[in-house]
Amino acid sequence: MKFTRFAVESDILNGVVTEEGIKEIEGDIFENWSYTGRIFSESDVTLLAPLEPNQIIGIGANFVAKAEDRPDTLPEIPVFFFKPTSSVIGPEEEIVIPGGIEEVKFESELAVVIGKDTKNVGAEDVLNHVFGYTVGNDVTAPQYFHEDGHWMAGKSFDTFTPLGPYLKTELDPLHVSVESRLDNVEKQNSPTDLMIVPIREMISYLSSVMTLRKGDVILTGSPVGAEMTGEGSTIECEIEEIGVLRNSFVKAERSAPSV
Repeated sequence: MKFTRFAVESDILNGVVTEEGIKEIEGDIFENWSYTGRIFSESDVTLLAPLEPNQIIGIGANFVAKAEDRPDTLPEIPVFFFKPTSSVIGPEEEIVIPGGIEEVKFESELAVVIGKDTKNVGAEDVLNHVFGYTVGNDVTAPQYFHEDGHWMAGKSFDTFTPLGPYLKTELDPLHVSVESRLDNVEKQNSPTDLMIVPIREMISYLSSVMTLRKGDVILTGSPVGAEMTGEGSTIECEIEEIGVLRNSFVKAERSAPSV
């Protein structure tokens, strides 16, 4: 099943994508919802980020280029960080490059959406706590990384977390490929089995640190090939079973704080 959020004039609605069109639903998509009876053509609506995240957790430096590069043992403490929910945008919205810099980095990722409270869950049971999956773009301004290694500022600008186009519930996250194209040129294309910290172990670790809640989004890392880009370019992040997340880059009208 594919869930979506969309706008019709001034209304923001939820729906399920079907062959007949987008069937509007009401209620809590995680627990209790029903069809309203209204159906919309996708061409008549504006797709939004498929959910409003509770919180966003990113995993850093989590892909190798080829299987033989994977380490023999998992990192004791995976690299993870938080992104503000105010950084979320949807498909076709513009990614704004902060004033004072010319380029930012795109990072196509599989985004995991938690469906229920998850605390101290073993790796073997993790996927039972996942509601679904979407495509994420962990846009980054490395110019704002702190010299001591803090990433927060460089990850946090408004528009730096595109999500979409849909939230898919039936997906095998261990056997999909994460792709991206910059101005129609392929830049990333890696299966998720090239992750250093696999998804189940990743979420299990996070659940030992914090209680994950329904609506939490975990960005699981970006394949080799992400690069810097500037104003006027278009990035397409894709996971075939979910869809294409397309956004263009523009410059900010106002300057950002000095780097």
